[in-house]
Order: sequence, then C-alpha cells, then structure tokens
Amino acid sequence: MPTMEEANGMAGQGQDVVEVILKDHRTMEDLFRRMRSVEADRAKALAEFSALLIAHGEAEEAEVYGALKRFKGVDDEEVEHGEEEHTEGNEALLALLEVDDVGSDTWDARLEDLVKAVTHHLDEEERTILNGARESVPDDRRAELGAAFLRAREEQLASGCGSIENVRDIVGK
Repeated sequence: MPTMEEANGMAGQGQDVVEVILKDHRTMEDLFRRMRSVEADRAKALAEFSALLIAHGEAEEAEVYGALKRFKGVDDEEVEHGEEEHTEGNEALLALLEVDDVGSDTWDARLEDLVKAVTHHLDEEERTILNGARESVPDDRRAELGAAFLRAREEQLASGCGSIENVRDIVGK
C-alpha cells in the first residue's frame, strides 16, 4: 500500500492514466481499512482520504473525463454517470467530516455510507470507463492524460483541497 507521500510523488511523466487512477483507487481502499480500525489513527486516515478523494475527482473531471469522451469505445453516459457519482461521494465525505466524535455510532454509520458510495463508483469506473480507455485510447494519449491528471491532482493536494471548507464549497456547487 503506498503512503500518501508515495501516492503524491507519482507525478512523473509517461504514466498511463488508467494505472495512475487505479493506484489512487487502491490507496482509497487502504484508507477505508484504516478508518475502520480502532488501532489506526482514524482521523488522520480520514484527512488523507478527504484530500485524495477531492484531488482525484477534481483532476479526473478537469483532465480525463472530457478527453475520454472523444474516443469511440468510451461511453459518454458512463463518463457523465461517473461525474454524478463523484458528487455522491463528496456529499458522503462531507457528512463524515461533519461528525466530531471519531468512532462514534454516527461516525461509523457515515463511514459506511461513504464506503458504499465510493466503492460503488470505483467498481463501475474500473469496469466501464477505464476498460473503455484501455481498449480505445492509444498508449501515448493515455500517458499524456496520466501526466495531466497527476499535475492537476498535485495542484489540488497542494491547495488543501481536503479541508472541510473546500469540501463544503464543492458540494455546494
């Protein structure tokens, strides 16, 4: 499992956008495990998750989704559905961030809602959008999109995108 520092340091050139997105997905899944564990620093895991989820979704929408719509084999409706699911995940994230008592019954229930929303999205995105990109987008274009995605994600992370205030702004749009 890559740490956030390792995930943040993936901004090298030539990385396939599909592989970069999948690495983020695996990091998110690991952060979910940490948020569920009473032995982990759950608040820290949530802060890391919040930053990654927001940076990841904003970078996908800014640099990847629109570009993928131009390729036959990538379903436009699935891309639009992916954007809707980002909104659902962000709303569930905000609901969890607004709970003060980490590990309380309310926190656990909202964590479950977040896990359901995000894992549903990851599953669908991997089966539809990313497989469509694998089949339809040339390798060199996937590398260009990977570099653009990583730049946009890094800018988001550097801006403190996971703060509750920023998540509220994004959800309010």
